[in-house]
Amino acid sequence: MPTFTCPAACSDCGTLSSPQERTRLESDHIISAIDEAKDLGFYNVVFTGGEATLRWKDLLRGISHARDLGFPVRLVTNAHWARDLDTARKKLGLLIDAGLSEINYSTGDEHVKFVPIDRVAHAIVAACERAFRVHVMVELKSDNSVTRDAVLKHPLVAALDPEQLEFLSVEFSPWMPMSHSSTHRYPAGAAVDRRNIGRRPGCDSILQTYTVQADGRIGACCGLGMRTIPELSVSNVDQPNFLRRAITESEEDLLKLWIHYEGPERIVAWAARHNPEITWEGRYAHHCQFCHRLYHDDAVRQVILDHWEEAIAEVLRSAWLDEIHVPQAVADALHTPMPN
Repeated sequence: MPTFTCPAACSDCGTLSSPQERTRLESDHIISAIDEAKDLGFYNVVFTGGEATLRWKDLLRGISHARDLGFPVRLVTNAHWARDLDTARKKLGLLIDAGLSEINYSTGDEHVKFVPIDRVAHAIVAACERAFRVHVMVELKSDNSVTRDAVLKHPLVAALDPEQLEFLSVEFSPWMPMSHSSTHRYPAGAAVDRRNIGRRPGCDSILQTYTVQADGRIGACCGLGMRTIPELSVSNVDQPNFLRRAITESEEDLLKLWIHYEGPERIVAWAARHNPEITWEGRYAHHCQFCHRLYHDDAVRQVILDHWEEAIAEVLRSAWLDEIHVPQAVADALHTPMPN
């Protein structure tokens, strides 16, 4: 996250970014993080924010450095820079020339208050014309005016050839308040309850993604609202081997392991079985809001403190299934050796 600054000031911004936020990460720390990630065997590098394109020269330097080390590189942006098609084509061309592998655009009812949907459409066209992989993430709440169909039916996007549209995917993600005590309304079936919680997986962000934040803290995930949960920041760029320290610190934390393998939804539901005053069904659609709940709700925290030993066997069972049994079963089916 090269910066927390953003041209948008969305309500409930998941990274607490805005035009007034001026925190920025030193360029050399960006390069150091990429170098250490290579040494530790990370798979890819993602630039996000805030709005990473506001650090244009440092962004191009970081993308180029990651490319030179063999990383796939992704950029998450609100496409504010795509004022017209010519500008979108030029900017995207510079990103691709630097080594970008994939681009993600964020939009929705909150974003379009600051970044018109036409700019997202310009950026989509610029990517699809070049057969460049592009993903669009749309905010999900009830009665949104900016929807998946609204993006796909924008005249510029709809005019693309079917072959060009194959490089575009448009998905949605629940827009969540930055407090577990607040809720949004979602389409039917989006909020978690006892009928659909079984379909919720563990969290594939925590212990898998490590985020170098603009203030130098290293997060153990890339979750929304991570800045508001001190326990998720596990080292700092001023420390030697800061990524390795972050991994060691995180993987020795039972609660983070529990979130990774079981998911925060199941932990909150488990706490509610111990304390029926903890209500959760139908309140949240995004797992990050459940994570806020288990870190900030005193009642949930108390149940975890009082009964955490009960969870150890289940966490170990889930770890065994995810890390040993299922990979071995897949390897046996494909007649390939297990990876080290």
